[in-house]
Amino acid sequence: MLLTWIAEIADEPLVLEPTDRRVEWETNTWLLGMAEDRRPPSVSEVVDAFERTAEGIRLRIRETGFTGVATFYVWHDEQAGQLRCSTGSVAADELPFGGAYIPSDDLRPVIEAFLRDGPAGVVPGSHPDDAPAPAEPAAPETELAPFPVWVRSVGPDTP
Repeated sequence: MLLTWIAEIADEPLVLEPTDRRVEWETNTWLLGMAEDRRPPSVSEVVDAFERTAEGIRLRIRETGFTGVATFYVWHDEQAGQLRCSTGSVAADELPFGGAYIPSDDLRPVIEAFLRDGPAGVVPGSHPDDAPAPAEPAAPETELAPFPVWVRSVGPDTP
């Protein structure tokens, strides 16, 4: 189920609006969990699914004529037990987190941590519209250690 949800993100509505980050966040952010009755996918399967999704988003952005910077990013929200991903019209070092994060081109550690957490208490795939939207993107508190975030440039100049 998780791999299907990841694939579907590439076809969901996408808004790149540098002047309205709130609309971007609400439209382009996804919360993903695992179904409890399924065999968990392998780390490689999840990484490959996100790679394909990032490529699909990159191609869609190119087709729109958008000319700015765009980043697709994935992180593990340990408190919620979810994988989260989003696309924003920001550079990898300007993501809208309230705490410190470490941009990375290696998705494996993020996925390994998520799969290690397991499905307990996780609501399977949902969009932020399914729950009250936060005033700011959900992120660890500033005093917590920086967390890894997989980043992929999906702007029109990306090869």
